[in-house]
Amino acid sequence: MGPSMKIEDIRRTAYSMPLTNPSFPPGPYRFFDREYFIITYKTDPEALAAVVPEPLEVVEPVVKYEFIRMPDSTGFGDYTETGQVIPVRFKGEVGAYTHAMYLDDEAPIAGGRELWGFPKKLARPKIAVESDVLVGSLHYGSVLCASATMGYKYRKVDHDTVLNAMKAPNFILKIIPHVDGSPRICELVRFQLDDIVLKEAWTGPAALGLFPHALCDVARLPVREVVSALHYKADLTLGLGSVAFDYMAR
Repeated sequence: MGPSMKIEDIRRTAYSMPLTNPSFPPGPYRFFDREYFIITYKTDPEALAAVVPEPLEVVEPVVKYEFIRMPDSTGFGDYTETGQVIPVRFKGEVGAYTHAMYLDDEAPIAGGRELWGFPKKLARPKIAVESDVLVGSLHYGSVLCASATMGYKYRKVDHDTVLNAMKAPNFILKIIPHVDGSPRICELVRFQLDDIVLKEAWTGPAALGLFPHALCDVARLPVREVVSALHYKADLTLGLGSVAFDYMAR
């Protein structure tokens, strides 16, 4: 008895693993009431230079520490995410490089890594309102790795300023290994957010603490001074990416 699944069938249906029961459906991926809590802070220039890959250029010695609450998304469900994004320049265009991401849901971990190359790892981030304070935290296992607070809806923020920042290009380093462990795909991926509907935007006083951990290294980019904080909600579509630079090309 020969094989029942033909090569043509595999080519036609394969887009993720496992082949017959993928961890996520095909896109596009639409997010409703996506909630951002972002603290921008100054860090050490040497620490930034050690983690931002060429041909990206560091714009200034700042990092955006993000908490993102996603209660309703097509394909990925209900989850929370946190991580570090670094302002960069690529061929004269200003954008952002996603350095680290931690979240609590299998589907967006698998989809984020396989499709775009998001540096996602499993952890326990949280966003909550406690009385008059917006609170964000990241636990890796039982260990607290990040703690953020912001005055809840202190002052409104100009929507155009936030929208322009959301429309800027984003970059990720996508790495897929060969079966021998060497890199088979190593690309700088460019993506952006589309069809954005910004619903509200706020700022206020904020504080951020990052704590050392062996496998959750957010403290590798230490906090030297908090610059600003943002809290906003939006509907948006996470656009699929394009290859901006191929590290394997000769």
